[in-house]
Amino acid sequence: MENIEVRTRRSAEEFPRGEHLAQRIAEVATDPVEVPDDTREMIINRIIDNAAVSAASVLRRPVSVARRQATAHPTNKGGARVFGVPGTYSAEWAALANGTAVRELDFHDTFLAAEYSHPGDNIPPIVAVAQHRGSTGHDLIRGIATGYEIQVDLVRGMCLHEHKIDHVAHLGPSVAAGLGTLLHLDDETVYQAIGQALHTTTATRQSRKGLISSWKAFAPAYAGKMAIESVDRAMRGEGAPAPIWEGEDGVIAWMLGGPDASYTIPLPTAGEEKRAILDTFTKEHSAEYQSQAPIDLARRMRERIGDLTRVEKIELHTSHHTHYVIGTGSNDPQKFDPDASRETLDHSIMYIFAVALEDGDWHHERSYAPERAHRPETIELWRKISTVEDPEWTRRYHAEDPNEKAFGCRAEVTLKDGTVITDELAIADAHPLGARPFAREQYINKFRTLAEGVVSADEQDRFLHVVQRLDDLGAGELDQLNIELADDVLARAPETPEGLF
Repeated sequence: MENIEVRTRRSAEEFPRGEHLAQRIAEVATDPVEVPDDTREMIINRIIDNAAVSAASVLRRPVSVARRQATAHPTNKGGARVFGVPGTYSAEWAALANGTAVRELDFHDTFLAAEYSHPGDNIPPIVAVAQHRGSTGHDLIRGIATGYEIQVDLVRGMCLHEHKIDHVAHLGPSVAAGLGTLLHLDDETVYQAIGQALHTTTATRQSRKGLISSWKAFAPAYAGKMAIESVDRAMRGEGAPAPIWEGEDGVIAWMLGGPDASYTIPLPTAGEEKRAILDTFTKEHSAEYQSQAPIDLARRMRERIGDLTRVEKIELHTSHHTHYVIGTGSNDPQKFDPDASRETLDHSIMYIFAVALEDGDWHHERSYAPERAHRPETIELWRKISTVEDPEWTRRYHAEDPNEKAFGCRAEVTLKDGTVITDELAIADAHPLGARPFAREQYINKFRTLAEGVVSADEQDRFLHVVQRLDDLGAGELDQLNIELADDVLARAPETPEGLF
């Protein structure tokens, strides 16, 4: 890997195009290096993972809205598939629908470093364009490998949330780069597409603050849609603001650290394999990733604590991010509100820890149900829980060494008689270094579990057979990656008002 220094440059300063971050990323995207076997296998795992969470979310309202938007845009030229339904639709709208289905339940993969990300968000737009253009499975694998690589590398080196910019600002460029690889585009086209994609996908973090709405699911899907449109314009010869990150009025100067800030972005050198997907990790539980280890910890502690009415207070000592984003450091009263949206409860570690303690389990629907959130004993326990930032957990959150990197917490449970029960868990059980790391078997089991009652057994079998031979799929065969649902299943989706289309 090569470390690239990225900083603001004055307009009058000599700054050769070859030094622009967008150009360096474009060169990574156009590098013809092959994908190693372990990266290839993990890409298949993550396509299965995305299908699993899409099956679980397909009948929810935001996903139904996105699907209906997409199916209002059929096409007779190329086209892509929309999860759950037959037919071909405009690729960018299919990407929006499928991306929303993947993101809705906050249940797919994650990578956390200087910034946060869900790199599986790269998959829907890259698959949509691959279907539209009749690409091969081999090309799709190469495109996804690039999308993961660029997003992970940007996340390693450039913090967005410190400046209240949403993490999808790294997704637009990564999807554009992945599409460049998929389509065998030249440096110039990819460079311009990256600039456009970044310019059109920067937004504030209010989508993840306060009363969190369904836009949280649409936001990354919209970034993927914008990246597709950016690539289309760039292929037609249109340009982008440049230098997009480093310009005097660019992203760094006015949205991030300011004119004096400097970032270091690691990127693969020419001929270096793209392996970043191997540093990412999926979720066993449908909740913010920093909740994964605390859920496992709560399940482990509940027998030691016993009668939860004896609890006086619970303090979760954890990282800066967990404390300020999903903990009491956020100062969001909505995180203690039984009437809060599912998206808000998903970002309340206090609620999540309380329910996991009571139930010894976590479920993507039952754990968020309104009647579950309104249980008087749950509310009482929930409001006894607080978070504390611990410098050691913050250090481990940002650690470079994978054996040190951790996203867990230490729980201190004080009982009414003064007894203190403590325990800690650094990483989730499903993490690659955890007690029960996910491998192909676990990804398939997650898919089978979430698809039950939604996807027929025959359709499950067909999809799993196809996806596991992805590298052998020829041009025009990638439509087989789509899963279709029976009409009676789709009929269970909620009715939604008519829109423009």
